[in-house]
Amino acid sequence: MSQPGIRLIIGLGNPGPDYAQTRHNAGFWFVDRVVAASQGSFRAEAKFHGVLARVTIGSVDLRLLKPTTYMNHSGRAVAAVAHYFDIPAEQILVCYDELDLPPGRVKLKHGGGHAGHNGVRDSIDALGSRDFWRLRIGIGHPGEKSRVLGYVLGRPSQTDRKLIHDVIDDAVHALPDLVEGRYQLAVNRLHSQQ
Repeated sequence: MSQPGIRLIIGLGNPGPDYAQTRHNAGFWFVDRVVAASQGSFRAEAKFHGVLARVTIGSVDLRLLKPTTYMNHSGRAVAAVAHYFDIPAEQILVCYDELDLPPGRVKLKHGGGHAGHNGVRDSIDALGSRDFWRLRIGIGHPGEKSRVLGYVLGRPSQTDRKLIHDVIDDAVHALPDLVEGRYQLAVNRLHSQQ
């Protein structure tokens, strides 16, 4: 028997053209790809502190959000949409860049801590729950903690960018399982392709 599926996908990132191509915006890249593949479009929604899209995957109505609050205040947008549409944490997928995975890898997991990611930390605080799903998109690590900020706000090499986008495509293909609540199938599909 399947669990309730994903109804809200949040891509974490920073708004504006200066950040659009940076590693920290991998979450935005994912939701952009989903919306484009579904021929949807984003609309600015001030009450949600972001841009919101609505698409149908299979027979499931799905909302996708890109907060415009900047990364460290993502939770404000996440909580606003979740509360407005009465979507529990268990049916939310938060997508973001992951330093601890190399480009070309993704991990899908349920719950857990924030592992130092400020957007995830703020989302946990605002929702009052850790029980959301996470899609961690590998961007690699610069090697030294002191270089992390410049690294995540920098642009990936052409090779890394292709690896990141290829694995985002893999994750988009796993969405039908996620919206139908077939989480283990989605995990198996994504983790076996790497």
